[in-house]
Amino acid sequence: MRIATSQIYSASLSTMENQQAQLLQVQQQISTGVSLSTPADNPLGAAQAVQLSATSATLTQYASNQNTALSSLQLEDSTLSSVTSTLQAISQQIQSALNGSLNDSDRQALAQQLQGERSQLLTLANTTDGQGNYLFSGFKSTSQVFTNLPGGGVQYNGDQGQRLVQVGGSRQIAVSDTGAAVFQSVSAVGSQAVAAGSSKNGGTGTISGVTVTNPAQATNGHPLSIQFGNDPTTGALTYSVMDNSTNPATTLSSDQPYTSGSPIDLGAPGQVGMTVTITGTPLATDTFSVTPATTPQNSSMFSTIDSVIAALQTPVNGSQSAGANLTNALQAGLTAIGNSISNVVTIQASVGGREQEVKALQTVTSTNSLQITSNLSDLTSTDMTAAITQYTQLSNALTASQKSFAATQNLSLFQYINP
Repeated sequence: MRIATSQIYSASLSTMENQQAQLLQVQQQISTGVSLSTPADNPLGAAQAVQLSATSATLTQYASNQNTALSSLQLEDSTLSSVTSTLQAISQQIQSALNGSLNDSDRQALAQQLQGERSQLLTLANTTDGQGNYLFSGFKSTSQVFTNLPGGGVQYNGDQGQRLVQVGGSRQIAVSDTGAAVFQSVSAVGSQAVAAGSSKNGGTGTISGVTVTNPAQATNGHPLSIQFGNDPTTGALTYSVMDNSTNPATTLSSDQPYTSGSPIDLGAPGQVGMTVTITGTPLATDTFSVTPATTPQNSSMFSTIDSVIAALQTPVNGSQSAGANLTNALQAGLTAIGNSISNVVTIQASVGGREQEVKALQTVTSTNSLQITSNLSDLTSTDMTAAITQYTQLSNALTASQKSFAATQNLSLFQYINP
């Protein structure tokens, strides 16, 4: 078989060009540290790298969301701690106001202190984050949460929305609570019904807090009233207990003889779940109420504080009936503030639970990100040991091809014909 000189040249040149191309490719992998620069280098590896890169980008976004969520929750947690401290200070001042040795001037001074605590509470309710968004306004993040009304009280300007952040593939977490839930609501569970006397009472009767004697029969979800009167025969002071949740009101007990300091059953005979105690001497026209903690006048901490301030600013001037009305107002305020504290603590516990969940997700996301980065690096980075070995082999092969070509191109019959 004859092999033309042109075929030898062509085959040798093609071999050396291929070897040189492979050598340059390996040299580039060594110099850049990247083994997968184009999909042609490794089609299957390139497809896997695209999937890993997409997963890494998603995890990076989740990590950013988790940082944002944790920052918001930590701000709310801190704010709720301040709210609790303020409410506890208010509760202590109300207890101080119940001291019978205080005069009208002392109570005026306490009212001024409570006004300052109320202003501080309103400032906390209008807390903003670093971007100027109101923390407790729901979806209306640019609206001031609470504003004072000209005639007293506050107006809630937010909505009932709870902002959510995607912190995982299938997990959204609430990063805020509404001002209505924190400052104008209490939970029906774990709250105490509020006992109060009418501001129009003329006697000296003062009502105690509610005692639950049978939780199964407790009617703390019903508005109740205790109405005093006189026995038509003897003229003795009596009372009737009415359930005002129906229209007309339902009489639970009627014309019961009154004894100062004796428990008053707040229920029908055989269905008593709560009692209160009234001490002193009410007038036959006096009324007292026991209302659920969840009613607006009891659940709004601002309304409660305003009522206590108004009671402290009302002169007593040594009047026993005025003193009794003040005591009833302060006791009612103390109970309502206690319910508000319990509500804030419950919400804060929920915020703390969400903080712990986000921190746990951060750990998982960080671990997954490191694993994805490692896998992507293994897939696209150059194995220096293998690459250098391959480079040496290709370099030796190219050198051998060049020497072989140089030796082959000198082969000719003319060398043997020439003398």
